[in-house]
Amino acid sequence: MSEPQIRLTQSPSVVPRHVAIIMDGNHRWAKRRLLPGAAGHQAGARNVRYVAELCAELGVEYLTLFAFSTENWNRPQKEIDLLMRLMGGMLENDVEELHAKGVRMRIIGDRSRFSAKIQLLMARAEQITRLNDRLYLTIAANYGGRWDIAGAAREMALAVKRGELDPDSVDENTFENYLSMRDLPQPDLCIRTGGDRRISNFLLWDLAYTELYFTDAYWPEFDEVHLESAFSDYQGRQRRYGRRNK
Repeated sequence: MSEPQIRLTQSPSVVPRHVAIIMDGNHRWAKRRLLPGAAGHQAGARNVRYVAELCAELGVEYLTLFAFSTENWNRPQKEIDLLMRLMGGMLENDVEELHAKGVRMRIIGDRSRFSAKIQLLMARAEQITRLNDRLYLTIAANYGGRWDIAGAAREMALAVKRGELDPDSVDENTFENYLSMRDLPQPDLCIRTGGDRRISNFLLWDLAYTELYFTDAYWPEFDEVHLESAFSDYQGRQRRYGRRNK
C-alpha cells in the first residue's frame, strides 16, 4: 500500500491550535478488507507520519496522539509484540523525515515497561528533534489519564513531605504543573476515529473543555478529507467555558 499524498482540499479558516487524536479502528479496518489484524496495525502506523505532516501543513501547532494505553497490555501477546515492533520501527525509520519537516517529538507515559531498545529510540527521537518548532508532536505510549493524575498526586505529596510545597497553596494551576502535559496548552479539539464515542482514559484532566469529534472512519483511512471535516465542524462550535453568550 503506497502512502497517500497530501492534497489540501479546502483548508478551514479556523484551525485548532492543539489537536489530540485517539487512533482507533486498525483491526476493524483490516477485518472489513478480509486482511489479518496485523495489516491494520501496519497501515495505522504508516498513517501517523502522514497525519502529522498534514497537521503541520494546515497550521496546527500541537498534535497529541494516543498510541498505546495502559490498558492495551491486556491484549493478546502476539498483538502486543507486533505493536512494539511497529512502534520501534516508527521511532527508528520516521524520525529523520519528521525532523526534516520541523516536527519536535516527545513521548509521554510510563516508559519502564518498554524494552531498553525502544526506550533508547524514544530518547533519541526527542534529542534529535528537540530544537524544532513547526509542530510539537506528543506520542502517548503506555499512558493513561488515571495514571497521569495519580502520578501527579504522588509527586505533589512527596513535595509536601520534603517541605517544598505548602498544601494550602495547592490549586488547579499547581496540580497541572505535575501532569505530563504541563508545558503544553490544553487540546482545543479531540478526534476519535473508529466509531466509538468515549475518551477511554485519555488526557482526563486536559480534556475538561476540549471539543470532542467522533468519526466512523477507521484510523488507517483517516485522511485530509476527514481531518478538514473535523476542523470545519470545530469551526462551528461555540466555546463558552461555562460562560453565557451575550
